[in-house]
Amino acid sequence: MSGEVLTRTAEGPSFGDTVAVFARIGFLSFGGPAGQIALMHRMLVEERKWLDEPRFLHALNYCMLLPGPEAMQLATYAGWLMHGVRGGLVAGLLFVLPGALVITVLSAVYLALGDLPIVAGLLFGLKAAVLAVVLEALIKVSKRALKGPVMAVIAVAAFIGIAFLKMPFPLIILLAAAAGALLHLTAGEGKATLPGGDPVLAPPAPEWTRPSMRRFAGTTATWLLIWFGPLFLLSAALGAGHVLTQEASFFSKMAAVTFGGAYAVLAYVAQQAVEVHGWLMPDEMLTGLGLAETTPGPLILVLVFVGFLGGAGLSGLEPLAGGLAGATVTLWFTFVPCFLWIFAGAPYVETVRAVKWLASALAAVTAAVVGVIANLAAWFALHVLFGTVGEARFGPFGIPVPDAGSFDPVAAIIAAGAAVALIGFHRNMILVLGLAAVGGLLARLVLG
Repeated sequence: MSGEVLTRTAEGPSFGDTVAVFARIGFLSFGGPAGQIALMHRMLVEERKWLDEPRFLHALNYCMLLPGPEAMQLATYAGWLMHGVRGGLVAGLLFVLPGALVITVLSAVYLALGDLPIVAGLLFGLKAAVLAVVLEALIKVSKRALKGPVMAVIAVAAFIGIAFLKMPFPLIILLAAAAGALLHLTAGEGKATLPGGDPVLAPPAPEWTRPSMRRFAGTTATWLLIWFGPLFLLSAALGAGHVLTQEASFFSKMAAVTFGGAYAVLAYVAQQAVEVHGWLMPDEMLTGLGLAETTPGPLILVLVFVGFLGGAGLSGLEPLAGGLAGATVTLWFTFVPCFLWIFAGAPYVETVRAVKWLASALAAVTAAVVGVIANLAAWFALHVLFGTVGEARFGPFGIPVPDAGSFDPVAAIIAAGAAVALIGFHRNMILVLGLAAVGGLLARLVLG
């Protein structure tokens, strides 16, 4: 039985083999969570048989219920199953660090060379193509999440709440979860199965995977200290108003509410980082997303770009040093909580998955995510296709109003071409983004 590789160390993968395989996964993890999960399935289940199918799906189901990047957490879970905490740490870090290093370097290049015509042209095409990437994500998530009219209503309500009422993203998540739980407890229309189907029986597991209140308490206390200790130190050393302290606090909050993946939270991050904190400009947020799409690792690494620019511009340090400090702070407070969720919660997965009203609440959250992603697509479209976007107020509603005279037809053509390639012909995303960047460069060189 393949599950025996998890119970007998002598027959399981060596720690060195585990490190090598997860390093390879980290460097090849392009294509978003679907592609990353498929890569792990092929390498861990099909090729090496380190995990059997039921255990892999069991882990995936749990990770999809958590805030944060599900693919990174799945890697952490798999490493933890095979080698305990050290295996989970290695697997999770190797999944994140290659992409984090790449996007930090790209952020530094952007900071130093972003105003050059060649760089500006490449980024112009990249930002236009990102519109198609977000639209493709919206279509995929909608098909999976909107099972029936009730879920569609929740999605529309979430879109209205975040797009026109400027409601905080965490509040939308809480309201959606409450609606889903209430529907389950009353009419039952909110009932939904968890991603991956019914719970499965796992094979015999190593000792460290069995529930223990003592281990749970120790693990939780340790990782809460690792998470919040540096936040208190930053606040004491720099003050609550310093940009690095603000980034640590903001991304800690994001780590606790990012249900539904990166696309679900980007609209809220963009709103706060651009309009409230002033860490970067709207077009720079699009640049960061485009760069994150071309690097390995979870798409949420776009937050490293946000933190880099915020630290570079507002920390009071030399720009490169401030940017590196901002990127480090962002990386720490975005991903440390992921290890807490896995190491403390994984032994109780079956208990969590058996709670039917929780499953219904999370199904409603997934439906709300569709509305949030739709808002992200609209926000990106307005800022890519129009040079000037105002706002009209109608009571509590704020409606964005683009200036028709600032419409950019070249950006529209590139975005439309990318959409046809990605959605119509299912072409490779990295190739499409690369061609769009070249097209933007040629357009800028020819048209000025």
